[in-house]
Amino acid sequence: MTTKPGLILLTLAVLAAARAGAGDLTVAVHDIRGGEGQIRLVLFDREEGFRKEDQARQKLALPAGAGTVNAVFPGLPAGRYAVMVYHDENGNGKLDLRFGMFPKEGYGLSTNPKPLGPPKFKDAAFEVPDTDSRIDIRLDY
Repeated sequence: MTTKPGLILLTLAVLAAARAGAGDLTVAVHDIRGGEGQIRLVLFDREEGFRKEDQARQKLALPAGAGTVNAVFPGLPAGRYAVMVYHDENGNGKLDLRFGMFPKEGYGLSTNPKPLGPPKFKDAAFEVPDTDSRIDIRLDY
């Protein structure tokens, strides 16, 4: 099969244009207390549905490891986002709650707020530029 050079250049130009104005967001998750289960990261781009995983823009899951793990949300357009992270120690795919409202597993939010009551999007929201960026989130157990 032969490929025409013009088609290759067009494909590369389309890929570059799609990537323009977007950057990778690296999230460093700190203070993980053990290596059981997964570290789950949930990215939101709007207030509506915040904290509801099925309404997230993107989700990632990584094997847990004591200390720090890094995750990357690739190709995000510039904008306002919030990230919720939790340590799914028992591997059931959700943040376990005590009395339906207090996390039983380690959790954290972008900007590392300590809200009284359920956090809101504005508590954790931050601006993502159109270039690669990084945030640090500390888990609280």
